[in-house]
Amino acid sequence: MNRKKKINQILKSKQKKMNAKLHKSNKPRYISKADRAKMEEQEQLAQENNEENTSLESL
Repeated sequence: MNRKKKINQILKSKQKKMNAKLHKSNKPRYISKADRAKMEEQEQLAQENNEENTSLESL
């Protein structure tokens, strides 16, 4: 009985792992706080550059 139980347990765990790989999670990938701050800073610089460009074009 023990041998059968162990084999079934191993097969079930393998099946569970394979099934989990098929169904990927829908939640977004984690971005660290430092990376978020860096991205935010880059966006602000890009916005400032766009504002400067539009003000120079209007002159």
